[in-house]
Amino acid sequence: MKETSDLFQRISEDKSKREIAYFTMEIALEEDIPSYSGGLGVLAGDTLRSAADLGIPMVGMTLLQQYGYFHQGLDAKGEQIETEVKWRPELKLKQLPNYIALKIENRVVEVRVWEYDIVGKYGYVVPVYFLDVNVPVNDEKDRKINRQLYGGDQFIRLCQEIVLGIGGVRMLRDLGYRDIRTYHLNEGHASLLALELIRESGYNSYDKVKKACIFTTHTPVSAGHDVFDFEMVKQVMNPVYSEYLREILDGENPVNLTTISLKLSQFINGVSTKHAEVSRTMLKKPQITAITNGIHSASWTSTGFKKLFDQYLPCWDVDPTHFVRAVFIPNDAVWKAHMMAKGKLMQAVEENAGVRMNLDLLTVGFARRAAGYKRADLIFSDLERLMEIGAGKIQIIFAGKAHPKDEEGKEVIRNVFAAIEKLKGKIDVAYLQNYGMHLGGIVTSGVDVWLNNPQRPREASGTSGMKAAHNGVLNFSVLDGWWIEGCVEGVTGWAIGPDPTENNLTDYDERQDTDSLYTKLETIIIPMFYDDREQWIKMMKNTIALIAPYFNTHRMIKEYALRAYHVCPLFQ
Repeated sequence: MKETSDLFQRISEDKSKREIAYFTMEIALEEDIPSYSGGLGVLAGDTLRSAADLGIPMVGMTLLQQYGYFHQGLDAKGEQIETEVKWRPELKLKQLPNYIALKIENRVVEVRVWEYDIVGKYGYVVPVYFLDVNVPVNDEKDRKINRQLYGGDQFIRLCQEIVLGIGGVRMLRDLGYRDIRTYHLNEGHASLLALELIRESGYNSYDKVKKACIFTTHTPVSAGHDVFDFEMVKQVMNPVYSEYLREILDGENPVNLTTISLKLSQFINGVSTKHAEVSRTMLKKPQITAITNGIHSASWTSTGFKKLFDQYLPCWDVDPTHFVRAVFIPNDAVWKAHMMAKGKLMQAVEENAGVRMNLDLLTVGFARRAAGYKRADLIFSDLERLMEIGAGKIQIIFAGKAHPKDEEGKEVIRNVFAAIEKLKGKIDVAYLQNYGMHLGGIVTSGVDVWLNNPQRPREASGTSGMKAAHNGVLNFSVLDGWWIEGCVEGVTGWAIGPDPTENNLTDYDERQDTDSLYTKLETIIIPMFYDDREQWIKMMKNTIALIAPYFNTHRMIKEYALRAYHVCPLFQ
């Protein structure tokens, strides 16, 4: 193994060999680096961690956010209180001497860069570059471009995407990366990089640029696709890029960044089989394929299960196919590891929300971005029935931020808090504040059941349930996104509602989901947890053995390598 490590070290130091640049607006690397808002960023971080473990010749490109996303506070009624996150990049990142210049509204904007190195299992390094416009020589207006992730108005959002896409390509050149042949656009935020490649190449046909780009779309929800008025684009961008856009979009107005990505990428994928199907219809692109998301196994497995896997499934963190042997782990060892994680969760709930929960009660978890279509409050649709089913038998933990401009999402949080008041003395419910990477790891590993009930077919993939499954937590979810592929009813978890149907929401009856949720909770899940612990633990082992080997970023990045990047990992 030392020879492998030494080889990786030598190769990783030679950056001229890097062939793939991964562009993403957000990325989750550490709790204290506030450069992510949710699943898109977590997926980006996990992708690059697996690239480092496997020796994929890759670099990452993103923006440095001066004040992150936001810190979430919640008052007694569930009103979200948003404050800026102040951090010191120099404590986590290394500032490099490189800089490039862009033009925005005919002003020269200087962009500097910071580096964060992801060191893989055997020492292979994947560098991540953070672009920063908070430079003294810049106009005060321009220094605020990357003040906050997904903050500001349309002008700010467009400027951020200019810095990421056009500035990112220029910075790669200044850093010495001359052999990048594949540009991976992680969502449409990065699409403007293709315009810079066109400017560089001088090809009027755009064929060369198209062969260099691959595009991953992550959402079937319209709010996830950035659109700008063409007049604003002409005002803000260098005129040469406006001309490219006019030709690429056939004079279309407004400018849709997803459309640019679709037209200038030779490989396009959704992030689950169902999402690819939905995207083919929604985006009218029959060639959209699927590469289902995963998680970085070693990052999201609790301490107790890591020790257990080290003992019974050696090399699980290098080759996740070893998880299939989880069915042979002794039941008592699995339950002990789970109770260790659950105990940490109980402590975190008391510290964060002031609610003391019972270690022995069936604990249901729901934690993700607070958005209307995710329906965090669905379980409270009939409080009387919920109390009949669960009083004294279940406790529920929620977490998740609503975007500062998403009033519908904020209303969902208020609804949960209203239910908390009505259920007091009957069912304990806690809403944890400021959900992030650290708290995410504690919640996904510590609950007994992971609940997910979005409106179909709006869940592109969802990765939190994969994290739960790696820790033996059973999923109880609507058949959408990845769960269509991962659910074996009564074996790896349970489905909520009917089987997946066509992509038409006009005849969607939410009462089917509510009734299914309550019925299975009452007749299957609660009785099994309390009366048939052996069967429960058997399902815990099934969920590890059947879900973890496939729904991980090691498998995912290998699939990209073979199908889209056309490179071989250094370590198979």
